[in-house]
Amino acid sequence: VLSFIIFICYIASSATSFMMAPLLEFLLALFLFFAYATKLNEKLKGLYWPLTDFLRCVTAAVIYFAISIAAVSKYNDGASKAAGVFGFIATIVYAIDFYITFNDLVTFLKQGSSDSPERRKSEDEDSDSDSD
Repeated sequence: VLSFIIFICYIASSATSFMMAPLLEFLLALFLFFAYATKLNEKLKGLYWPLTDFLRCVTAAVIYFAISIAAVSKYNDGASKAAGVFGFIATIVYAIDFYITFNDLVTFLKQGSSDSPERRKSEDEDSDSDSD
């Protein structure tokens, strides 16, 4: 919703060159929402969906921060200022989402690395009993 509001503000402003970033972010968020709602993430196992969401959050936070600084400092109309302020709010929201998703990724990676030695140990025991 915030990306759509920023997109509308950039359309109404003189900073129309920045409207593509919120539009793409809105469409990407809409696609990921649709994918989770239709359980597409469970059908496509080859793609690690939390990593996709993590990368989306990182890039969105960086891009929104950069274009918000440019919109607030370079353009003087009210719609550009509003888009910049909403962009800073979106940066904070995406940074929080980045932090939460990052913690999920770390938990997943720790879980995956703790499973590996146990599997190796059981595989080693199986190969030792086969050789006897």
